[in-house]
Amino acid sequence: MEAIKNLVPRDTRTNAPQSGPPPGVLAVVFTALFLGGLVLSTVLAGGDPFPSPFGDSDAITAYFRDHGNAVRVSGALQFAASVPLAIYAATVSARLNRLGVRAPGATIALAGGVLASAFLACSGLVTWVLSHAEVTQRPELVRALQYLAFGLGGPGHVVLLGLLVAGIAVPGLLAGLLPRALAVAGLAVAAVAELATLVLLTEGVALLLPVARFTGLAWLIAAGFLLPRSRARIRVRVPEES
Repeated sequence: MEAIKNLVPRDTRTNAPQSGPPPGVLAVVFTALFLGGLVLSTVLAGGDPFPSPFGDSDAITAYFRDHGNAVRVSGALQFAASVPLAIYAATVSARLNRLGVRAPGATIALAGGVLASAFLACSGLVTWVLSHAEVTQRPELVRALQYLAFGLGGPGHVVLLGLLVAGIAVPGLLAGLLPRALAVAGLAVAAVAELATLVLLTEGVALLLPVARFTGLAWLIAAGFLLPRSRARIRVRVPEES
């Protein structure tokens, strides 16, 4: 048993198991890859934005037919972004456990983050399929695949990303692991993300998707940098004597 314990890497300052890569850096990498896909695909398409699945069928088919390289880059970077997101979820969940969180929050963060990563990866792969010329020759197939990519990378990804945010924000608030304002903001972001489920019923609330997605990205970056590594780094307020 002692030999097995010696195989576990330890932080020489705390004599505790290493906490993994910095989650703040992982969130930055995830955000950079995701936003890079949006920007590069728009540049490669000559400034034409990625079409909404609720738009005109002919215009959508023409976009995928004429901008195969832009679509391919978008799909590839979406898929790539899913990797640091999964690592972020695993790292944050492990850190919450290390900080003594035994409530479901740590598990919810892990499940939400891993599923959000999987949905984003699947959306990227479906988008990659849409970059092939033989697919774009069949308009009905283009529409079906775009709806699938949108469902996976839109409400599917965003709602599950909200679970990741909530899984960090709740213990961050109750256990004092995060600044109160940041934790409360996380709960608000998570609520908007869960409301994005309504996009599956009516396109009128589609604005919830970018709102929840981009505020969620910013929140994950902030939480990743501010979440303490150990209980020793949590500042406890001692009431002043009267």
